[in-house]
Amino acid sequence: MRLLQEKPPSGPERRTALARLTDEWLAALFAAAAPPKGVALVAVGGYGRAELSPRSDLDLLLLHDGSAPQEAVAALADRLWYPVWDLGIALDHSVRTPAQARATAAEDLKVQLGLLDARPLAGDTALAAALRSTVLADWRNQAVRRLPELAELCRDRAERAGELRFLLEPDLKEARGGLRDAQALRAVAASWLADAPRDGLDTARRRLLDARDALHLATGRATDRLALQEQDAVAAELGLLDADTLLREVYEAAGIVTYASDVTWREVGRVLKARSARPRLRTLLGGRVGERKQPVERTPLAEGVVEMDGEAVLALSARPERDPALPLRAAAAAAQHGLPLSPHAVRRLAATAKALPVPWPAEAREALVTLLGAGAPAVPVWEALEAEGLVTRLLPDWERVRHRPQRNPVHTWTVDRHLVETAVRAASLTRRVGRPDLLLVAALLHDIGKGWPGDHSVAGETIARDLAARIGFDRTDTATVATVVRHHLLLVETATRRDLDDPATVESVAAAVGTVGTLELLHALTEADALATGPAAWSAWRASLVADLVKRVTGVLAGEPLPDPEAAAPSAEQERLAVEALRTGEPVLALHTQGEQPLDPDEPEPVGVELVIALPDQPGVLPAVAGVLALHRLTVRAADLRAVELPAELGPGPGSVLVLDWRVAAEYGSLPQGHRLRADLLRALDGTLDIPARLAEREAAYPRRRGVQAPPPRVTVAPAESRLATVLEVRAQDAPGLLHRIGRALEGAAVRVRSAHVSTLGANAVDTLYVTRPDGSLLPDEEAVDLARTLEAALG
Repeated sequence: MRLLQEKPPSGPERRTALARLTDEWLAALFAAAAPPKGVALVAVGGYGRAELSPRSDLDLLLLHDGSAPQEAVAALADRLWYPVWDLGIALDHSVRTPAQARATAAEDLKVQLGLLDARPLAGDTALAAALRSTVLADWRNQAVRRLPELAELCRDRAERAGELRFLLEPDLKEARGGLRDAQALRAVAASWLADAPRDGLDTARRRLLDARDALHLATGRATDRLALQEQDAVAAELGLLDADTLLREVYEAAGIVTYASDVTWREVGRVLKARSARPRLRTLLGGRVGERKQPVERTPLAEGVVEMDGEAVLALSARPERDPALPLRAAAAAAQHGLPLSPHAVRRLAATAKALPVPWPAEAREALVTLLGAGAPAVPVWEALEAEGLVTRLLPDWERVRHRPQRNPVHTWTVDRHLVETAVRAASLTRRVGRPDLLLVAALLHDIGKGWPGDHSVAGETIARDLAARIGFDRTDTATVATVVRHHLLLVETATRRDLDDPATVESVAAAVGTVGTLELLHALTEADALATGPAAWSAWRASLVADLVKRVTGVLAGEPLPDPEAAAPSAEQERLAVEALRTGEPVLALHTQGEQPLDPDEPEPVGVELVIALPDQPGVLPAVAGVLALHRLTVRAADLRAVELPAELGPGPGSVLVLDWRVAAEYGSLPQGHRLRADLLRALDGTLDIPARLAEREAAYPRRRGVQAPPPRVTVAPAESRLATVLEVRAQDAPGLLHRIGRALEGAAVRVRSAHVSTLGANAVDTLYVTRPDGSLLPDEEAVDLARTLEAALG
C-alpha cells in the first residue's frame, strides 16, 4: 500500500519495487513463525520473475525436505497464508517436498512452467535452488514430449481468448500474443531446443506488463481485460494521448509476440521432425565414422530465392545490396509456393537491400501484384515483411494505418490487417475483372486514408494516387486506382440506402464511376471489402442489391434509357391484393420466402422474405406495419410504399389503395404466420394494440451492455439525391422498433413516405427515407431541414 500511495515511476521499477517490498514482508512473516529446518518459502510464476502488478495474486510454494513433522509444516503454512488472505490478496499456494513438486510438475504442465521461474524468498535457499535446477533439467530432458503439449495449450488458449492485436477489449494475459505467450517463449528458450527472435521481444513484453499495471491502478481490480470503458483512464495512467494510442501500442507489442511465437513454434516443429527422422544416437555422435553428411537440399523458387527446409530463403548467390527488387521477389515466391519467408532472410533483406527507385521498375510492381494475388498464403509473408519494417519502407503511408484500431465492432481486423485481408479476398475475384492488378492494389490501398483526419475515402484518393504512381503505374492506371479508392463504398451504400428505381440514383453512380471497367473493379472490391470486414458486413441479400445496381449502371454507361418509375404499373399480384383490400376494406397480406443461400455454407443466414401488404389508404400505416414487424422479431431490410388508384371496373368502385412491399428477415426462429401478422396489424390500426408500450417492454428486457455510450441520433437531408422525393438519412443506434418510431414522427409531421431503405451494421442503423408532401411534391429546403430536426428530437 505504501508503494501505491507514493506513486513511484511506472514500469519495471515499480514491479521490482513492489516485489521487493512483498519479499521483505513475507520473509518477516516467515521468520516470525519460527520455521523448522529444511523449509523454504519460494515464489513461482510471475512473482518468481519479480513481476508484480498492483493487484497481482501471489504464487507461493512452501518447500520442505520432509524432515520436519507434518504438523509443524502445516502450522507454518497457516501463519503465512492467513495474513495474506486477511489483506485481501489473492493467493495460489502449495506445500510440497522436492519430490512431490517434481511429480506434480510431470503431471501438470502449468505447474512446471511456474517452477521454471522459482525464486527463494526465505528459509533454506539451497533447497529451493536445487529444486529449480532439477526442474529445469527435467524440462530440458522432457522437451521433446512437453513442447508439443505446450504448443497445444497455446492454441487452445488462443481459440478461447482470440488474437490480442485484433480485439477491441483484449485480454492482456490470455489472448494470443499476450503475456502467456511471452511466458511460453521463455519456456521454449529454457528447453535449449529453439529460441525466439529477440529483436523487440523484451520491449513488447514490458509494454504489455505496463498496460496491465495501469489497468490495475485505473480499476482497482485484478483484471487483465482492457475493457472499452477503462481504456481512456489506462491511457492517461500511462501518459498516452488517448485510448486509440493505447490500443496501437498494445497491438504492436502483441504483434511482436505473435510473430516471435509463429517463428519459434515453426522452428520447434522443424527440430522435432528432424529428431524423429533419424536415430538419436547418430544425432549425438554426428553420424557413423566415415559417413558423408547429406547435402542440404535447395530448390530454386525465383532468381535469388530458394526453398530450404520448408522455408523460402535467399540463395547463396543473392546480393540484396545490388538487387532492390529482391525483397518483393522473395516475398512473392514464398507466397506463391505457400511457404513462410525465413526470418533470417527477412532480417538480411531489411539490413542490406538497396531502396527501390521511384517509380518502381516493372519487375517490382509485378512482384507486388503476384504477392497479393497469392491469396491467404500472402498474409504470413506480409507480416514477416512488416516485422522488419520493410512494408513501411516500400509504402511510407502504411505507417499511419499500422495497428490502427477500428472502433466499429463490425470490423474483425485492425486497419492494416483489414487491407491485407481485402487483398486476399480480392485474389479470388480476379477472374471477374479485366485488370486484376489494379483490383489487388486498390484492395490493398482502399482504406489507406484512415490514418488521416476527415473522410478516409477523400484522403485515401490522394494517397492512393501518390502510391500508385510510386509503384510504377502509368497516369491512366493511377487515375483508375484513385477513383476506385475514392468510391469504394459507393456501390454498397447506394444499393442498401437508396431507391434503385429512382433514375437519379443510378445516374449519379454512373457519373461517379465513368467507365464499365472501373465499375467492374468497384463491384469486385465491394465484395472483397465486405467479406474482409466481418460476417455482419456481407450477405446474399446485400450481394443481390449490389448486383442489381451494377446491372442498372452498366445499362446507363452503355447508353440504355432508364425506365420511368412514375409510369411503372403495379404488378399483377399487387393489383390483385389491392382489389381484395378495396373490396373488404381490410389489410390483405402475401408472404413469399426468397430462400437466400448463404455465401458461406458454414455461416447460415436468416431466410429472406418478401411481405406484400395492401390496405385502403389511411393515416398511420407505416408506423403500424413497422411496429407489428418489430413485435414479431422481423428485421426490415427495405420498404417500398406506393398508392395504387384502382378504376371502377377492377373493384366495387374507384378508390386509392396503399401497397407496401417489404423485404424482411427473421432475427431467429421460424417466420410468423401471415394470419397472425394480419390480426396484429388490424389491432394496431384500430388502436387496440399499444405498440409503443409492447416495444418498451421488450427494450427493458434487453441486457444493458457496458461500454461507450452510443452517440445521439443524427438526421441529414441528402442534397439533390432524387427528382422524385426528398431524401432523409437517419443514423442511430439500432434497436427494436426504430423504424416504427421514425414512422410515427413522420406521420406527425404530415409527410408521405414513398420508400424506406434500411441498412444495419452491428449496433448502427442507417435508414434512408424518401418523403414527399401529401400531394407528392418535394419538400422545400427549409421545410426538409426542419423535418430532419424534428425527427432527430423524436428519436433522441
